[in-house]
Amino acid sequence: MDDLVSVLQPIEKAHGLPNACYIDADMHAKEADAIFKKGWAAIGFGCDVPKPGCVYPIDMLGIPLLMVRTKNDEVHVFENVCRHRGMILVDEPAQLNGPITCPYHAWSYDLEGHLKATPHVGGPNIHKDETVICESLSLNRVRSVVWRDVVFVNLSGTAAPFDMIAHPLRDRWSEFEKPIFGGGADSMFSLEVDCNWKLAVENYCEAYHLPFIHPGLNSYSRLEDHYNILDEEIYAGQGSYVYKPQLDEDGRCFPVFEGLTDKWDTAAEYCAFFPNVLFGVHKDHCYAILLTPNGQGKTTERVSIYYANEEAAYSPSFAEMRVTNTRLWKGIFIEDIGVVEGMQRGRYAPSYDGGKFSPKMDTPTHHFHKWVASQMQG
Repeated sequence: MDDLVSVLQPIEKAHGLPNACYIDADMHAKEADAIFKKGWAAIGFGCDVPKPGCVYPIDMLGIPLLMVRTKNDEVHVFENVCRHRGMILVDEPAQLNGPITCPYHAWSYDLEGHLKATPHVGGPNIHKDETVICESLSLNRVRSVVWRDVVFVNLSGTAAPFDMIAHPLRDRWSEFEKPIFGGGADSMFSLEVDCNWKLAVENYCEAYHLPFIHPGLNSYSRLEDHYNILDEEIYAGQGSYVYKPQLDEDGRCFPVFEGLTDKWDTAAEYCAFFPNVLFGVHKDHCYAILLTPNGQGKTTERVSIYYANEEAAYSPSFAEMRVTNTRLWKGIFIEDIGVVEGMQRGRYAPSYDGGKFSPKMDTPTHHFHKWVASQMQG
């Protein structure tokens, strides 16, 4: 923990996060408590539970959680365990036609988490017992919120309100605070990467690597067309002054979001929203990448792409363009895998001191390192 002090120095003097933050199991456990459980972290997408009655189980750092879409079309998150004997309630995503029923003793809960049935709890064919008070045995609900279709939870229950945390990025992208549509099979994919989750964030924050890792993208959105983005607290990233979508041979484009200023005619921005979501916004589509840590050395990246209206997101007339757009983004993100996995392997070099930052090119990455160090130090 003492090594984190140098991370908090001005970028000209700072070192990056020490090796232990990427390869040490004890540090990973401390990080889980200080960052993922104490604050707000993403666990899934609203489109994972598209209709009322849909349930979606998630393992978040060993904690079993369950996303549920209620009859009121709200997304709730509960601990995925029965209040009777702690049995896991749901093992696979499903569309329920009835209650959430425990597979062990068939205690059942409605979509709001209320305990509704306790079969044989008082003996054979006696379904009530005066000591089992259903009203006090609802599923344990986890504090949650949905923003840009990403489901965030605060496991500790002690974080500041989500709106207070997110408002800097919401203000920056206020023009995009409107309904988004997507999450279909042709607009989602996952990647399994052998690296610590932080390396995925660091790589996403900066444009420095574009000429070397993304030559195709750099051919029209060059390094010199990019600018750094950072906030005092919760996000950092990069933007481009050049966005030229070319998805259809006939020159057809996706519908654009209404009410955007002229800036977005040619601009796009890409920000990491700490700790574990990578957002991208463009005039005609946006996306979110959810990073799930699987131990200190593996990360699952789930990507969901969204559009400005239902026709663009779901209709057959745009199907080929959606597939092309998804394929292009997947190709770009795959290009990053070798880099982040190489940095992960590099963290086992005992003399590596966290690295030297470029004061001009690495400010978003340094900002993220400072944020992690400050959270770890409390």
